Amino acid sequence: MQDMWQNYKLIFVALAIALVVFLLSAFVVPEEEQVVIVRTGEPKYVINTPGGSTEAGLYVRVPFIDRVVRIEKRLLDLTMTDEEVLSNDQQRLLVNAYARFRITDPVRMVERAGSTDGVRTALQPILNSVLRQELGRRTFQAMLTAERGTALATVRENLDRQARQYGAEVVDVQIKRTDLPDAPLQSAFRRMESDREREARAIRANGERDAVVTRAEADAEAARIYAQSFGKDANFYDFYRAMKSYETTFVNNKDAGESSIILAPDNEYLRQFRGR
Repeated sequence: MQDMWQNYKLIFVALAIALVVFLLSAFVVPEEEQVVIVRTGEPKYVINTPGGSTEAGLYVRVPFIDRVVRIEKRLLDLTMTDEEVLSNDQQRLLVNAYARFRITDPVRMVERAGSTDGVRTALQPILNSVLRQELGRRTFQAMLTAERGTALATVRENLDRQARQYGAEVVDVQIKRTDLPDAPLQSAFRRMESDREREARAIRANGERDAVVTRAEADAEAARIYAQSFGKDANFYDFYRAMKSYETTFVNNKDAGESSIILAPDNEYLRQFRGR
């Protein structure tokens, strides 16, 4: 009877460990997302890439090593609101425009921008620049004719050329509204505010780009140090993984308000917890 009870305990412990490992490893990829698996700071492979058959479903990763980066497959928006543009006939115009883009190279996007928000931050000043440059070649009256479509096509091509370096493709650029300023003084204030916002966006884009590079280098160095440490002392590696498992099983379950797990004091799963 005692041997049977010991066998049941071993089965229970094995099932508990398998459940914890599964919860740490499993993740779901929906149809509208693509996923990049980042290992030690470097993208390894992509799931559910655009243009092919759907790969949505349940997947597993290596716990504590692989990081899941989720990226939209659908079209994303990039807006430009009330930006002042000087036309060729010296008319100061308030332009509301938007661009639509999609992520076609998720690995490059993760390496260069880190996220879709990083792509937006990088492309925002570029959209402002190319739109100002193109509209500045034309008069206000020309923007009310078919020439407007030609100008926007050129803006899309120039913006798309810059977006490729971030793994994105620009599919459309449109102007929602073009108005004359309410008053010269208000226009000047708005222009100064827009300039400061563009500078701030550029600074944030550079900062986020540097942060992505720094995090990648730090992850790679941490992985190298972990590998060296665990390789020198197998007992320490066993102790470290056990502590991580205890944290996931007991501390996180307690914080989430989940049901408790009752184990015997001499349970094999608690070997490292007892210092043996």
